[in-house]
Amino acid sequence: MDELENQEFSLDDIMKEFSDHPQIEEEPEEELAVEQEEEPQEQEGGVTGDTIRMDAIRPVTGDTIRMDAVRPAQGKLPRGTFRGAAPIEDEDLSEPEIPVQEQTKEEDFNENWEPEYEQPMGQYVPPQPIVFHPKSRLRELKRKLVSGPEKRYYALSEKGVGSLQAAIFLSLLVVLISAGSTAMYALNMVQENRMRLMIFGQFFAMLLSALLGSFQLIEGVTDLFKKRFSLNTLLVFTFIACCADAVLCLKQLRVPCCAAFSLEVTMSLWNTYHRRSTEISQMDTMRKANHLDSLCAIPDYDEDRKGFVRGEGQVEDFMDTYNAPAEPEKALGIYALCAFAASLLLGIAAGVLHGISAGVQVLAVTLLAALPASSFVTLSRPMALLQRRLHKLGTVLCGWQGVKGLCGRAVFPISHEDLFPAGSVRMNGVKFYGSRNPDEIVAYCTAVITADGGGLAPLFTQVLDSRNGRHYDAHSLRAYPGGGLGAEVEGQVVLVGPLHFLKEMDVELPEGIRVNQAVCVAIDGELSGLFALTYEKTKAAAAALGTLCAYRGLAPVVVTNDFTLTESFLKNRFGIKPRKVRFPEREQREQMRAAQAEPQNGALLLVTSEGLPPFAYGVTGARSLRNASILGAVIHMVGGVVGIGMMAVLTVLGALSLLTPANMFLYQLVWMIPGILVTEWTRQI
Repeated sequence: MDELENQEFSLDDIMKEFSDHPQIEEEPEEELAVEQEEEPQEQEGGVTGDTIRMDAIRPVTGDTIRMDAVRPAQGKLPRGTFRGAAPIEDEDLSEPEIPVQEQTKEEDFNENWEPEYEQPMGQYVPPQPIVFHPKSRLRELKRKLVSGPEKRYYALSEKGVGSLQAAIFLSLLVVLISAGSTAMYALNMVQENRMRLMIFGQFFAMLLSALLGSFQLIEGVTDLFKKRFSLNTLLVFTFIACCADAVLCLKQLRVPCCAAFSLEVTMSLWNTYHRRSTEISQMDTMRKANHLDSLCAIPDYDEDRKGFVRGEGQVEDFMDTYNAPAEPEKALGIYALCAFAASLLLGIAAGVLHGISAGVQVLAVTLLAALPASSFVTLSRPMALLQRRLHKLGTVLCGWQGVKGLCGRAVFPISHEDLFPAGSVRMNGVKFYGSRNPDEIVAYCTAVITADGGGLAPLFTQVLDSRNGRHYDAHSLRAYPGGGLGAEVEGQVVLVGPLHFLKEMDVELPEGIRVNQAVCVAIDGELSGLFALTYEKTKAAAAALGTLCAYRGLAPVVVTNDFTLTESFLKNRFGIKPRKVRFPEREQREQMRAAQAEPQNGALLLVTSEGLPPFAYGVTGARSLRNASILGAVIHMVGGVVGIGMMAVLTVLGALSLLTPANMFLYQLVWMIPGILVTEWTRQI
């Protein structure tokens, strides 16, 4: 092998070897290689050029290689041929003819021709890059919306609210007729020979009301099988007691309490209407969403107060929580069970003291007095009024869990984009000072503002790009307490801020400069440019900021680094009290902006549109809803307790003559006044 490495071969030697040995044995473990010399040398046969490398000659098995089948390609030799080789005559190599199907045609060889050698195993295949589809998130969101809110929306739309509206109207008509008959009886305007007809008419009206509210009565029975005691369950027992009392009234010729019962059925129907219309509105808001943003709470966000931060929302955050029972609803269910037990005990006591007929009468009247009619809508009506407004803003609350989480002492972070959306801040004019290039002044100012990352960065970047300016990097950025910035750009000190900031930094300013809102830039201690800005106040942002400042325990906090957003500026622009908005230190602002909610915290509300109003009105609306629901539940439970107490006193005193249907109907109307007024709380948020 060492001798072969130092030996050179000519073309004649090679051809002679091929003619003497038509077949070459394959030697897999032996390689022949001749190193290429630095300078070309003349070879025998007139061949000049590079030294022949023997590794170009591969061991061949099978048929003898026909050299006349290898032709030089256009300007480039095929792989495996030798440079400077002389033409080979056909008679030099006389081989038997190869079949047509096995011959290699000249046109099959091109620049990319390679011998048909066995490909090496274990080649490295680089991994294919992952293609990112920007619309994949939207497709996934739409898939969830179609299978969840949209499917539920169409299911509720098929039911509609028309039948409920018709039932409410007919039930209200029954109430008016029954109340009119009761008033005629109270005024002694009914003749004795018409008493049975009137009692029968009242009994028929009560059955008609029960028929109109049959769905509510069935739901009350179903709640019993679910081991729940709801207001509709109490309504079922009230209906049974009133029917038994009406049968006794036919014998005793006294009028049953049909008007009060029909009023409760009407309110129960109204409750179902509010719940269905609210759910339809929520599903309609969700199904039209192109994106979902969420609002989550972070405990100890600002000292001992929690903070609301925004993030990406999920459909499950709403679908899993929107239909969960509220705490006031649970409290009313517990009260209804206690009221039923108290009424039953009071009826038994009246039966023992005054007879079975009196016991049934006391039971029926006590059940009516224990549950004011407006208690059915004390939770559903405030939510319906609130959702009617939130639907316009594209906001939905994530059930009572979200309502409760949005209440309490908290801070609401506000950015520059919240107060001044894109397009509301415009450059009103530019004035340059000194002998510097204007493009350089704009570039230096843009570098400092961009490094700070405030809300003015897009505006100045747009101005710089419109002038085809160069982008620089700012170093050693520093924020000053006076509301300005300082940095080094291309080795020069650049100060950016309002006029009063440059005065504090001892920058010489020309006289006669009067501008309310402007960004001034000084380079190397010399005023170089003044950019006048115009801030357009949007009504939506102003109203949203105003509603945040109006609620106790809720403090808006500015987390942006814009030196233009000061207390005096917000006061003049939005007309709010500066003490209502907090301006923390710069380091604390950066921590607040970087804070993110934990996944287990869960979303409190979801928003399908952009801007501050959907989030602000969602927070304040949840607070109003919670206050209205709790206060309404308390008022109606107090009214029920007072009614049960009055029935107990009258039963003990034996004054059953005061338990008239007229007095019972008036009692219901009296407690409806505060009950309905409380539900109006969420109309104004």
